[in-house]
Amino acid sequence: MHISAFDYDLPPELIAQKPARPRDSSRMLVLHRPSGRIEHRSFRDLPTLLWSDDMVVLNDTRVIRARLRGRRHPGGGKAEVLLLSSRADGLWEALVTPGRRIPPGRQIIFGQDDLRAEVMARTPSGGRLLRFSRSGGSFASDEMSAALERLGDMPLPPYIHSPLADEDDYQTVYARVPGASAAPTAGLHFTSNMLAALRAQVHAVTSITLHVGVGTFRPIRTDNVEDHTMYAEPYAVSQSAADLITKALAQGRRILAIGTSTARALEAATADGVVRAGRGETDLFIRPGYQFQTVGALLTNFHLPRSTVLLLVCALADRDQVLRAYREAAALKYRFLSFGDAMLII
Repeated sequence: MHISAFDYDLPPELIAQKPARPRDSSRMLVLHRPSGRIEHRSFRDLPTLLWSDDMVVLNDTRVIRARLRGRRHPGGGKAEVLLLSSRADGLWEALVTPGRRIPPGRQIIFGQDDLRAEVMARTPSGGRLLRFSRSGGSFASDEMSAALERLGDMPLPPYIHSPLADEDDYQTVYARVPGASAAPTAGLHFTSNMLAALRAQVHAVTSITLHVGVGTFRPIRTDNVEDHTMYAEPYAVSQSAADLITKALAQGRRILAIGTSTARALEAATADGVVRAGRGETDLFIRPGYQFQTVGALLTNFHLPRSTVLLLVCALADRDQVLRAYREAAALKYRFLSFGDAMLII
């Protein structure tokens, strides 16, 4: 497949710069498969569009203050770090700018030398492995969260040009497990009341975790889709969630994934109809031709052209139907991307 097959025209004025107020007032395009029929609804209609025996799965990851701005040492030039994931050996994988001027062995200083990062190595994804310390010596791992709260910024996508009035706008109301470098944006539409209405309508609601990072938001730069490399992101499924979802599958219940990150984690954790509990990393690249094992319906946002998340959506529904829905949404001035409107595929 050539990447141009997943292109569409996205006028810049349709890229939402601020969240809807209130969150659940977003519009929602409903795409019915396999017919391709389209409805235009409100997000608040979601519970009425689901069956009572559906199961809903959320991604409970929490965005950390992963963007750090500092200066190179030696040299003093500006440097920016976007943390992607922490590793068991105490290192952090990160994107570093300007990368070519910060080779392994160089350091980056943050604040008034409150925190330092030494570049240890390059990664296959083009990032860097960093070891953090204080200027005076060692740095305990449990100090990192406090340091990020003090020195870091919320890692908004580059197409959001205005600062947040409230940083909670970039967290879901059910965010629980810190570790993401970007929000699972389909969940941003939910309020506590909407979540309660959903629980009252469907068979069950449960949560899993996938920390959104470079695997999700790195663009496809290859002409041939199959040549793109997906980079691994950490995920976790509790035993209770695994048991609930496996039982629902055995009973023939439909699984609604809230967001593409939830869908990837579910598919990565499932084999032969059984969802496996535990922690792991997934580089699963879901694209047209993929046969879903778990996900039967998807709530998502409108995604960038040529992106891995758009390809995932086109794997669940027909590509032509999805792109027709996108064109109709654009013509009707839907709001696109992270703070934009919702799309339900059922």
